[in-house]
Amino acid sequence: MTVVPSLSTQVGAVNLISPILTASGTAGHGDELAGYGDLSLLGAVVTKSLASFAWEGNPAPRVAPAGAAMMNAVGLAGPGVRAWRESQLPKLLDKRATVVASIWGRNVDEFAQAASDLRGAEISAMEINASCPNLESRSTMFAHSASATADLVRACAVTGVARWVKLSPNTPQLVEIAGAALDAGAEGLVLTNTLIGLDIDIETARATLGNGGGGVSGAPLLPLSLRAVFDCRAAYPLAPIVGVGGVSSARDAVAMLMAGANAVEVGTATFADPRAPWRIQRDLQRWMSRHGVTTVASLIGRAHDA
Repeated sequence: MTVVPSLSTQVGAVNLISPILTASGTAGHGDELAGYGDLSLLGAVVTKSLASFAWEGNPAPRVAPAGAAMMNAVGLAGPGVRAWRESQLPKLLDKRATVVASIWGRNVDEFAQAASDLRGAEISAMEINASCPNLESRSTMFAHSASATADLVRACAVTGVARWVKLSPNTPQLVEIAGAALDAGAEGLVLTNTLIGLDIDIETARATLGNGGGGVSGAPLLPLSLRAVFDCRAAYPLAPIVGVGGVSSARDAVAMLMAGANAVEVGTATFADPRAPWRIQRDLQRWMSRHGVTTVASLIGRAHDA
């Protein structure tokens, strides 16, 4: 008799029915992807990052192709946490989605306020987008400083749900910063956000994006995010990790799990194929069946054993 592999996994104390999640910024604030698949079948829907206030974001154009990758400078546009709770969260809950709310701010107090505004919301975890400019530190990213990242984690404890911290690959201190986040109480590491990049329109000699530079995402980032996951799993064997960056196939998801991720977010691939999270989830289960793998847990960190 053929045994159907179980896709259930855990990120710390958060139980998920699948290791496949959407990535923040690629699935909207609500149920935008519901027309392409059953949101309740995914591990979780991770919202676009929300501040405690409404924010318009950057000038257009905000998204542009960059070779095999994509660039974006959306600028964290969103309605604010309170408006989102009223208008968007109910739509996700009606679809029986597991919800992870991503938050951002320009300083520690704004992160704390966004976290406070989430108190009592029916969410499974909060993703702290530490890859934001810290206006109290000359606009350097929080995620480029161990102490600033730790400050964010502590400030966001007010929500009372699991705190996942999304870190930046644009620093050689990534492993050290991840450790500081864990020491401050983070229940999960999300590795990693986009690379910082620039593209030029050679006909106009202007930056392709309206804001100038932006974040680079897509398939070319997979080796970088795999390395981040692998290094942090090696340094912190018990840390819950969510891998993100360049995942566009079941093969990529398996590699992430083997590198040490407990779950995997699918992002840029969704722009080309809105059904990508479900496709990758289905193909992952088929891969597991073909290879006699019955649980996701047996894949996690396997590359370290090898």
